[in-house]
Parts: sequence; C-alpha cells; structure tokens
Amino acid sequence: MKGVILAGGTGTRLAPLTTVINKHLLPVYNKPMIWYPLECLARSGIEEVLLVTGGNNAGDFIRLLRDGKQFGLKSLQYAYQDGAGGIAQALGLAEEFADGDPIALVLGDNILERTIEDVIQDYHEQPSGAKILLSPVENPQAYGVAEIENGQLIRIVEKPTDPKSNLAVIGIYLYDASVFEIVKTLKPSDRGELEITDVNNAYLSQGKLTYAVLDGWWADAGEDIDFYLASCNRVAKSGANLPPMK
Repeated sequence: MKGVILAGGTGTRLAPLTTVINKHLLPVYNKPMIWYPLECLARSGIEEVLLVTGGNNAGDFIRLLRDGKQFGLKSLQYAYQDGAGGIAQALGLAEEFADGDPIALVLGDNILERTIEDVIQDYHEQPSGAKILLSPVENPQAYGVAEIENGQLIRIVEKPTDPKSNLAVIGIYLYDASVFEIVKTLKPSDRGELEITDVNNAYLSQGKLTYAVLDGWWADAGEDIDFYLASCNRVAKSGANLPPMK
C-alpha cells in the first residue's frame, strides 16, 4: 500500500496565521503539522508517499521534508494542485503514483495518537473496495457523520443538523485502484469542489465500503483556530509527541 497526503488548500479558517504560509507548515507543539501524518504512515509500514500541495509554499515542503528518508520512507514524491478543487480532485492527481496499488489517503491536518497499522492489515483482508476511519466527536454537526445499523454502515451525512450518531468520518481513507475511475465521474458540489464524501458514497452504493472506529484520540488541527489550539495542547500533554524518526 502507498500513502497520499493532501496538504493544499488556502487555510482561510486559520487566517491570519496562514496569510503567508501553508497551514500544514504551522507548528503543532514542537513539530510542523505535516510531520504527524508522515510519521503515522511510516510507522504503519507504508514506505512510499506522495504529498500533494499547491500555492506559493510548495517549495517549502521540499526544503523541510526533502526525500523523506528521515521519516523512514523509501520514497517521498510531490504533486502540485493548481487551485482548490476539493479533496477528491487532489486525490485524482495520485493516479500515476498509485500505479494500480491501494492507497491510504490522509489529510495533512490530521493528528493521531496511534498508528493505523492494524486498520491497514484489516483492509488487506477485503477483496476490494474502501475503508473509512471513524472517531466519536462532541460536535458531529461539523463533520461527515456515519449512520450505522446492526454494525453495518448505512449512509454518510455531511454536516447534519440532526446527527444520528457521534461518529465522524475523519480524514483517513483506504482505497483500491478503482477510486480514480470514481473520481472521474464526480460533478462539482455547490461549493465548486469534488467532494470526498461523494467518493465514499459511491463505494457504499456498491456495497464495498467498510469502516473502523479509531483506536486512540484524533485531532483535526486545521478546522479553525480553536481546533488548532486544542490540537497543540493535546499533543503537548500526551505521549503522541514521539521524537523524530531517524
């Protein structure tokens, strides 16, 4: 399995911090935000990663991360997203990199207490399809929410006013190679972007979407300034602040 990290976007919800810097380069306690998803993938056994970014800070990622060897990666490649076309549009840029292999897609502002090694192992037991990660949250109205009946995933509702559960779909997704054909069929949403929820619902309609509830805590460092502060404090107070990989 290969890894894809998305680190584009305009970061307007963290302005003015992001006026002259990509939000994924901001510090979360004592490391740049982007280090956390990279370390998570590397510690989960993934050795090849593609980082998708854009805007004026693309070169900063290369200067910071170089070839990825300090994270234990065999290969760290880069792709440039021109504009903000949505998560699914950025995912589409990884088709050549994936080269038919399954991928673990991670949003660059996601910080996990533990690795996803067990989730990846479970995914490999599926014949095909996709797997999403869920985590209980206090404010499900702010997320895509999974509705589950008798242990089965029924639907995903984006930012529901009356959520049926508190299980949010976090920014980590496992997909087989058919995801790129799904992306090509998508139409822009009302906000002009290709939505990752539409990708997940396409797999769900085929009966090929499974889920796992995340073990340990999860932090969304890029949602807004309060989430960013909470993420910094959580990392500072927890054992998730592991030393850099050599």
